[in-house]
Amino acid sequence: MAAQTHLFKCLTDNYGVLIHDPATGATAAIDAPEAWAVDAALKETGWQLTDILVTHHHGDHTGGIEELKERHGCKVTAPRREKQPIPAVDATVAEGDTVKVGSLTAKVLDTPGHTIGHIAYVFPDDKIAFVGDTLFSIGCGRVIEGTHQAMWESLVKLRALPDDTKIFCGHEYTKANIRFALTIEPDNPALKARAEEADRQVAAGQPTIPVTIGEEKRANPFLRADVPVVATAVKMSGKPAAQVFGELRERKNRF
Repeated sequence: MAAQTHLFKCLTDNYGVLIHDPATGATAAIDAPEAWAVDAALKETGWQLTDILVTHHHGDHTGGIEELKERHGCKVTAPRREKQPIPAVDATVAEGDTVKVGSLTAKVLDTPGHTIGHIAYVFPDDKIAFVGDTLFSIGCGRVIEGTHQAMWESLVKLRALPDDTKIFCGHEYTKANIRFALTIEPDNPALKARAEEADRQVAAGQPTIPVTIGEEKRANPFLRADVPVVATAVKMSGKPAAQVFGELRERKNRF
């Protein structure tokens, strides 16, 4: 039976997601920004929380872990390189490891850059990826603990997923990301179409995620740092892609 997902808002602009295995009843929360929002989502769906899968250590992704674990007795899985600052961890994982949620299987990818030990959880059979704050729709996370080179390599790793993989990210930043992206590729038809779609979604009170990797490859400038037109737009023609990415990221920081 196919995995089911439930997306919901947390805090100011965070997203929480539940992934549910209908075959076994197992349910994982991807990160836990705040306990009450996760519990409200569980009540809405009727699902029972068995796991929390943590992408990185920032407090807006881990603030609800201890309360949820105390209430539900769930298993907390976290990045191996970030175990220390994350509370109540039961198991740690890194690239090459797998995680089970009932009969569902996730592959772990190391995606450092935003934080030094950030990871993503990819459910290949269900074509779903939970990418935390590494990749956003038409954007990417700030490079806080890592380097531009590391972040670019992480984005390339996610870009290599099958085009029909749906990505769930940690924040609702799409419209702001689009405004910046249009300063880089104002004539990109895929980006312009995405801008129109996001306007419709927001006007209807709908989330702008999930989106597919294929859609992001065509419209997200941070996944296109090795495309000549993007390098030209930031006056870095012929430069290594990681340097072009770094210039894009610094421009977005100032935008």
